Amino acid sequence: MKSTNSLVATEAGAASGAAGLAVYVAAGGPEGPAPPRLPLAFESFLYLRPAHQALQPAAGPVLSFYLENAAAGQTVAQLHVALNTESGRARSPAQAPFGAVQLAAGVSIGQVHALLDAAESRLQQAGIRQLTMRGYPFAYDPAGAATLAEALRQRGYRVSLAELNYHLDPARDYEAHLHPSERRRLHKCRRHGLHFEQEPPFLLPAAYDFIKTCRQERGQELSLPLERVQELFQRFPREHFLFSVREPDGGWAAVTVAIRVDERVLYNFYPASPLRCNSFSPVVLLNEGLHAFARASGMAVLDLGTSTLDSGPNASLLRFKRHLGGVAGLRLSWEKAL
Repeated sequence: MKSTNSLVATEAGAASGAAGLAVYVAAGGPEGPAPPRLPLAFESFLYLRPAHQALQPAAGPVLSFYLENAAAGQTVAQLHVALNTESGRARSPAQAPFGAVQLAAGVSIGQVHALLDAAESRLQQAGIRQLTMRGYPFAYDPAGAATLAEALRQRGYRVSLAELNYHLDPARDYEAHLHPSERRRLHKCRRHGLHFEQEPPFLLPAAYDFIKTCRQERGQELSLPLERVQELFQRFPREHFLFSVREPDGGWAAVTVAIRVDERVLYNFYPASPLRCNSFSPVVLLNEGLHAFARASGMAVLDLGTSTLDSGPNASLLRFKRHLGGVAGLRLSWEKAL
């Protein structure tokens, strides 16, 4: 699977007095990025798993960097970088909502520097002149995201994009935190017999067409073709879900694809509702169902995503997420000339 690999010995975390760690660098092969040699000390975000990375089209090779704690027999940080040797640019992720560095609890800024020292050195050797990374929302792992952001700041990375990312806390009561206008719409949905459903995966083609039509009504396009979404459902059946709001006659009033990013996070990926249902706002009922599903699954975050258009923030979508009781948090992207 791996075409080349190497071990870079580093004295990580010198500032914090941590034991010496080592960075394992591995190049992926035809089957995708190389997996870690030592077990991860954390559950990998779905998008950073080698099996998911293998489905992300990249212009060139992918290098994986793993920070290893040999004494504990664990990998405590990971970074996958897709290289474009023709342009001299590299990015993380190749194609996914986010990439960048995922850390185990307690990893220090000094240890992050050790990982990035090895990564930047190897990328420079490969002729890469610029590295871009898109981070995960801070809500996913507040301590890890803050540690990474500070390490990148110290290394001279520039924040290329700062976004507001909204999420719901499943531990909080959903209806109690709705704006009065959205609470009225939720009650209207109930009075008219609309109800939340978890749909079987075999309905995915019909659901995709429904979502696509709804998005086109609003001048929006889907980021993935149906074939790619089907492949994700097939390869990761425990992480992909299809949910809907149905009308009394059985027709769809709203549909979404939801993704289990890890044991803490459910991502509302593709919510959609037709314009004809605007007076009901069935997405409010849809999110109530997702909130209940996340709570029953022991999750801590229902990710509603960012609200950014090519022209800037989508003000109406931001307002809607606030009206749902959404909690605002940061999501950062960085770049650096190497």
